[in-house]
Amino acid sequence: MNLIRIEPVHKKNWEEALSISLLKSQEKFVPSVIESLAWAYIKPWDEAFDPYLLCKHDKTFGFFYLSYTPNSTNNYWIGGFQIDKEYQGMGLGTQSLKRILEFIQEVHRQCEEISLTIEKNNDHARKLYEKLGFVYQDKANQDGELIYKIKLEKTIKNLC
Repeated sequence: MNLIRIEPVHKKNWEEALSISLLKSQEKFVPSVIESLAWAYIKPWDEAFDPYLLCKHDKTFGFFYLSYTPNSTNNYWIGGFQIDKEYQGMGLGTQSLKRILEFIQEVHRQCEEISLTIEKNNDHARKLYEKLGFVYQDKANQDGELIYKIKLEKTIKNLC
């Protein structure tokens, strides 16, 4: 059983989100939480942009956002996924990503495909995403980030 909770960022916990920090060497790979929260306000890509905290027991240890077009089947993007530097190396990245995929299936039942991007030099993230079934699409976005996708029926089989 996955004990990771996903909580929307809101006016009572946004400061917890800002307390999440990465190692200096990782900061170039992912947008900061504050940048992601600004995007949630201005919604630069799609119609919806929802920021979330990752929690286990009484501790907040991570963050991600979901950018999507409501009611679409294939325009869902995970971004800003990060585990606080104090909680890295404990398997929380893998557990969290599995929980995020489950969460998307629970909340957005029509979603059939999820995408994300990875910085070219972020081998650690690439290995994590590929291990869970994300597939490189042989293309990059306008910022040179590699595009990966996963079909959710694959996810359900792999996570069981």
